[in-house]
Amino acid sequence: MRLKPILTALLAAATLAMPAAAQDCVGQNLFETMPPKRLAELHAAAESVPYRHGLFWRAEKGDQRIILLGTYHFADPRHDLAMDRFGPEIAAAAALLVEAGPQEEARLAQAMAADPSLLVDPDGPTLPERLTDDEWKSLSAALEERGLPAVIASRLRPWYVAVMLGISPCMMRVIETRGDPGGLDHLLVERAQAAAVPVRALEPWDTVFTLFQGMTPAEEEDMIRAAMPAAAHADDYAVTLADAYFAGDSWLIWEFGRFDAYDRSGLTRSQVDAQMRLAQEKLMDQRNKSWVQPIEQAAAQAAGQGKGVVAGFGALHLPGKAGVLRLLENRGWTLSPITVKGTGDGG
Repeated sequence: MRLKPILTALLAAATLAMPAAAQDCVGQNLFETMPPKRLAELHAAAESVPYRHGLFWRAEKGDQRIILLGTYHFADPRHDLAMDRFGPEIAAAAALLVEAGPQEEARLAQAMAADPSLLVDPDGPTLPERLTDDEWKSLSAALEERGLPAVIASRLRPWYVAVMLGISPCMMRVIETRGDPGGLDHLLVERAQAAAVPVRALEPWDTVFTLFQGMTPAEEEDMIRAAMPAAAHADDYAVTLADAYFAGDSWLIWEFGRFDAYDRSGLTRSQVDAQMRLAQEKLMDQRNKSWVQPIEQAAAQAAGQGKGVVAGFGALHLPGKAGVLRLLENRGWTLSPITVKGTGDGG
């Protein structure tokens, strides 16, 4: 298996990347062709979610200051707008906090090279044995398009399969050509390194391997089924979600995935909702709670130097009752949106 795209997929899981798009990959924004009734349902589902709109925020508590940046983990020229606005903030900060820094990415790559069982199940039943014939036929074809032959794919761990399905074949090729995903996270790290600002990880390098522990076989199989709709129209799906990100509608992205699975996955609504709850708890809520303490500690240390900190992580970690913004608000922080012309502003 090729290490670079595999590493990228793992980092996508660890950082909750939305399905990947790139300027070189062409697709259609599915919101533009969605029936008005369904689009209204999506907006209604997102309406009550705290901090559902906005990518960039300022948090203040006494003399402590945090700039919070909701990121998109893959290349797009629209990232230049955010970098122009926040480059000086990073250069003046005491630290940049990200989900996985360069050291964590290096440790992850080393671990994958040394221990294939992190991604491959050498002993349990194969995926063809766990899925129906039609499901395996569709799945193996989708993974083949992403550079994974069926003989290898049959032994992959289900959580990793679900992650791979969210990355379009075109994007896999772009990553291999570029050598990295080129997302906002990497741009933030590069700017911090250029300014000699410390880069700190919010979680250990092996977090991705612990996120899906404890799932039942049925939950693992349904996770694959729920991910299949995105794989069937990957470039359209990716463009749709990238455009939603740059419009600042981060939670609309989450609800789009839910309703698409309702329509295309073959699962019942209750099964899809169960998968969405499971994913939200494992990928977002429990991680958000673990991040708040290191973010606050870094801000307190920075205040002692008369500085603030910048924290950049996947945009879907910002909204929600258990999102980072609400968690900080509940701990006495005052939050205000930061507008960046040409991309999603807060509100």
